Amino acid sequence: MIVLILERVPVSLRGELTRWLLEPKAGVFVGQVSAMVRDKLWDKARSQARGGGGLLIYSSNTEQGYRLESFGESSRAIEDFDGLSLIRMA
Repeated sequence: MIVLILERVPVSLRGELTRWLLEPKAGVFVGQVSAMVRDKLWDKARSQARGGGGLLIYSSNTEQGYRLESFGESSRAIEDFDGLSLIRMA
C-alpha cells in the first residue's frame, strides 16, 4: 500500500498519477502497486513537480511498518530519531 501526497504540482502530473492510483482528495493518492511501479511513479512525481513538493509513505519491513520519503518544498519535514521517522511541521 502506498500514500503519495503532492503539494503545488501541475494538474497534468496529478492526472497521470490517477492512471495508477486513486485520488480521494486533491493531491492525495492511494493505491496498491508493486515496488517497481511505486519507484517509477515517485521518479515521475519528482521530475515533473515544477517546484512543488511531495511525501511518499509505503509499507516496509521496519519497526513502524512503513517508510517515508519526501522531496521539494513541503509544509512538513521528515526527521529520523533513532530509526523512527517523525514529521516536523515546517
